[in-house]
Amino acid sequence: MAARIERLVTSGQFSLDGGTWDVDNNVWIVGDDHEAIVIDAAHDADAIAAAVGDRRLTAIICTHAHNDHIDAAPALAERTGATIWLHRDDLPLWKQTHPDREPDAWLADGQVIEAAGADLKVLHTPGHAPGAVCLYDPGLGTVFTGDTLFNGGPGATGRSYSHFPTIIDSIRDRLLALPPETKVLTGHGDPTTIGVEAPHLEEWIARGH
Repeated sequence: MAARIERLVTSGQFSLDGGTWDVDNNVWIVGDDHEAIVIDAAHDADAIAAAVGDRRLTAIICTHAHNDHIDAAPALAERTGATIWLHRDDLPLWKQTHPDREPDAWLADGQVIEAAGADLKVLHTPGHAPGAVCLYDPGLGTVFTGDTLFNGGPGATGRSYSHFPTIIDSIRDRLLALPPETKVLTGHGDPTTIGVEAPHLEEWIARGH
């Protein structure tokens, strides 16, 4: 049975550099009737666990370590036994939220995480955060971009640990190289496709943020 993708929207707050904002996050659940993985355990471990149901949760993959994407990860892992995965370059951000609990495993560029018919290839895409990753499954024709690429442009780079030229390089070299029909499932907001976003790269560069 091929994997299917489910979207759960959870609400909470994002805090960094002394500011706090209300946010809605996309939590992506990829799996079949028996097994699943969660991409970005945001805000509400109870709601995520309910959406997973009685399936075995094998992995919680963090696209990056801003608090709104990882705040529910330890509680969800404790409840389900799932492994928390993060790119090591985001450990300083992770520790701002979870100083006493490290991730269980480190994501590396090019590795493939398998679950329930899905094969998620890790693409290291720094810029929004040093350890930001996207997860590409050619079989599903989908890339999960976290906060690297949104419907309408790059993720924000105005705060600590972020860098605009770096996110542009990541998007140009890693994401816009994917097939244009690839669905882009984002950390916040509505989906898009690579083909819809690709023509706007020079506009984003000219805008500079």
